[in-house]
Amino acid sequence: MSMTVKDRLLKKFNDEIQTLDRELKLELPKEIKRARELGDLRENAEYAAAKERQRLVEARISMLQKRVSEIALMNVDRIPADRAGFGSTLHVVESNGETLVFQLVMPEDADATKGLISTTSPIGRSLLNKEAGDSVTVVTPGGTRAFEILKLFTIHDDVTG
Repeated sequence: MSMTVKDRLLKKFNDEIQTLDRELKLELPKEIKRARELGDLRENAEYAAAKERQRLVEARISMLQKRVSEIALMNVDRIPADRAGFGSTLHVVESNGETLVFQLVMPEDADATKGLISTTSPIGRSLLNKEAGDSVTVVTPGGTRAFEILKLFTIHDDVTG
């Protein structure tokens, strides 16, 4: 039986939560204990780094758990299968000839340097509900940009497996 889109998303986040949880409960306490036992100033940098990693892991787990609850409530069936929407990956060519890959994500996951574009950003909004072959022009804080969508993979396409 094939997994639904929602199942795949939930599995992806729950797998990451399990991995981080194992790090938080097993590996980091050992690192913190070891750094504390070593005790000199040089080793205290290891202690501080382990404590900082612990804070980052806790924050990431909390964010992922929030995301899991949002996805559990999300009606994935309402996301179009043939047009750009949340979770879509778009291969576009910019008017300057540069080919880019964008993925439409939740605002808190956005990272333009990695091609993760918020569905609420100017570029994200301009791409929503578009199909392969469509062209969009978008006014961004950095100026007007034009894109043509070459390929589109929606959240319903299982591109990983």
